[in-house]
This record gives sequence, structure tokens and C-alpha cells, in this order.
Amino acid sequence: MALLLFLSWSAAMAQVATPKYSNEFLNIGVGGRALGMGNVQAAVANDATAGYWNPAGLLRLQNRYNISLMHSELFAGIAKNDFASFAMPLDTNSALAVSVIRLGVDDIADTRRLQNEYGYIQYDSIRFFSVADYAMLLSYARRSNLVQGLMLGATAKIIYRNVGEFANAYGFGVDVGAQLQRGNWQFGLMAKDITTTFTAWTHNVEELEEAYLQTGNDLPESTAELTLPRVVLGAGRSFRFNDKLSALVAADLDFTFDGKRNVWLKSDLVSVDPHVGLEVAYASTVFVRGGINNYQETRDFDGGSTKRLQPNFGVGVRTSGLSLDLALSRVNNNENNSVGGANTSSVIVSLAYAFDK
Repeated sequence: MALLLFLSWSAAMAQVATPKYSNEFLNIGVGGRALGMGNVQAAVANDATAGYWNPAGLLRLQNRYNISLMHSELFAGIAKNDFASFAMPLDTNSALAVSVIRLGVDDIADTRRLQNEYGYIQYDSIRFFSVADYAMLLSYARRSNLVQGLMLGATAKIIYRNVGEFANAYGFGVDVGAQLQRGNWQFGLMAKDITTTFTAWTHNVEELEEAYLQTGNDLPESTAELTLPRVVLGAGRSFRFNDKLSALVAADLDFTFDGKRNVWLKSDLVSVDPHVGLEVAYASTVFVRGGINNYQETRDFDGGSTKRLQPNFGVGVRTSGLSLDLALSRVNNNENNSVGGANTSSVIVSLAYAFDK
């Protein structure tokens, strides 16, 4: 009954002026381990990045203090994606984390005043600005007293988006998550933007007026965006082959309710995007990872269609509390681009440190 009410409410909200892919920078992903596994983390997140993937996973932290840093570059280095997090258990039944995300394009040239009133070029009049999205995540997790092995968590998101001197926006939303462990099996549920994330935009009309009048466009007005909920269901199973070698296989299903998307299963009410990940570990020190996500079907010039999958790869090393993870994402490995969602690859570098004193 609750599920039917939720779906009915989502369908009604989808008919309001809610832009698809609103605040999509929060869905790119963080952490070399996760991105190397194709963004599969709902059931298996267990480090300082759990505040982003599923705050319930914070209860599985192995050390008292946990720090995670990540840097990645998208579109041949044009966009920079950075992440930092600090997480710690409060006691045996609760934990918290604070995380910061920034996705930005810097040093964009503003050439509106390149020509002076006499028509001469003045290069010293060029100004540079940045377009950047920021988010601060405040996460809390607590162990359930009713169901053994059940962990619950919530994340409050504070969003700031900036387009130089031209516009900025503030937003707020809440995510909730749960994880359940049964033997070698792990299950996860992550409900993002469960309250619908509200983002209010304000435009600097004085800065925009000249450019918009030259192009004949109407000046933008202050607007508000609503980010509709997204639900992620995950499951994973661990295998141990001997004292040294082990593996983890996991899969996530992303359910979105903002209209039809170009994913595996799609409809006007709900779209479902699956992704699968694998992690092989040797002596809990060396890790090799792989994942497949971002299924899409695109039209060819000859009228046919091509199915695309995005492969991801990663490696990691962990020793004395220090972890270094590298991931290669958005890989394109054939001329027809039938595998891989872009013509460029993205290299992700992630560093984590966990200690008790």
C-alpha cells in the first residue's frame, strides 16, 4: 500500500514543472572503489564514502577515524570533480560523517566587453569565471533495535550552485538508507531526495541584460527546481576461495520517477537502470575491480539502433590504514562506440586513510 501511494505521489509530482536531471551532479558518483565497480554501492558501501552512497554503511567502519579524498576530471579535463569526507563511529550503535562535493568548470572566458566603443579589440578586458556545483552532506547512521543486522541512516544535503556573477542557487534535501546483512549476503536500500530536493535560483539581471538584449532573448526569472526521488535497491554476495583470495559480486537497480529515461526499462511513470560490479581481493591488500552500467539505446544515422554499455575498471592497494584506489570510467574501446557512453575516458584517483588514534 505504501509503495502504491509513493508511486502515485511521484506520478503527480512528475506533472509539475520539475526538470529532468535536476542536480544531476550529485549522481555522478564518488570514490575510486565505487566508480571502478560501476557505481554499485547501495548494499556494500562501508567506508567514509558511505555518507554519499548509503549512510547506513557508516556502521561498518573498521576504524575510529576515516578520511576519504577523491579527484577526477571529466570531458578531457574540462570539468573537475572533487570529494572529501570525514567519518567516525560514535559508539557501537551509531556513526556520523561530513562530506563535501564540488563539480566545476573553471577559467571560462567572458568576452562580452572584448570590443570597445570604437570597435577595437581589447584583450585586457577579458574576464574569467567559474561554473561550479557544491554540496555538503551531513550523515548519521544507527543500528536497529528491532531487526538484527539492520542498519539505518540519513543524509541531509545542503546545495550551492554558482554561475560566476550571473546566477546562483541554494537547495536542501534529505536521503535515507538501510543495509541488512545475512551471512555472506548484503542488501541495501537508498532513497535519494526522499523529500524532493528544492533548489531556488536567483539571476543577476544587471550582468545578463546586455548579452540577452543583443541576442533578442528574454531575461531569465528567478526559478525553483524540484528534484524528484530516486530509489536504489542493491544486493551483494561475498565469496572466500582460500585464506588469501576473496571476491564480492554486487548489483544495483536505480528507479527514477522524473519521466522516461534512456535506460534498460523505461516508462512515463518509472525508469529502471541496472548496474553490476565485481571486486576481487588478495590478502585484503590488493584489489581488482570491474563494473558495467549506463545502458543506453541510441539511434544510428542509417535509422537503426545501437545498444551501449559503459565498462569501468579499477585497482586498489590498502596497507596500514592507507588506501589508494584508481578507476578508469567512461571507456570507449571500439570505432563504432558500441561500448562506452563517451569518446573520452575519465581517470579517478581516490585516497583514504583510517586510524584509531
